[in-house]
Amino acid sequence: MTYSHADEATVEVRAPAQELFDHLDDQARLGAHMEKPSMMMMGGAMTYEFDEAKGLAVGSVIKMGGSFLGIKLHVEEVVTEHIPPRRKTWETRGWPRILIIGGYRMGFEITPSGERSNLRVFIEYDHPPTLIGRILAVVFAPMYARWCVSRIANDAARRFP
Repeated sequence: MTYSHADEATVEVRAPAQELFDHLDDQARLGAHMEKPSMMMMGGAMTYEFDEAKGLAVGSVIKMGGSFLGIKLHVEEVVTEHIPPRRKTWETRGWPRILIIGGYRMGFEITPSGERSNLRVFIEYDHPPTLIGRILAVVFAPMYARWCVSRIANDAARRFP
């Protein structure tokens, strides 16, 4: 599937590719920034629910729920690529109930560089199908996408100082 918008963040991480991949492969850790109330979420937060594979295999399902400005949110993701220690992607399944962006594909790519690694975190997304969603997306979707990819990339870089 192709998406109409995209963003990415790249960082150099002081860790070998496998160690970095193992760190990022933990979906609960990867999305920890979404579980805490933040200004980007207007005080809201998300919770995670995992299947038996816990996001560690192709086909694994990850469910998120929460609220944003008092509106209930829900999104279901499925892991579509899992190629240790190089690449992992996941994308929405069904109709996500989120406000700022619509369906999306996210992931990361790791390029080894000796004892360091180059990390690229990306998101490809569409605007939501609702009128209010499309209006909000014009202003907020680029900021939200940038926040997501930057937060994951920078958290990984900080993890391996």
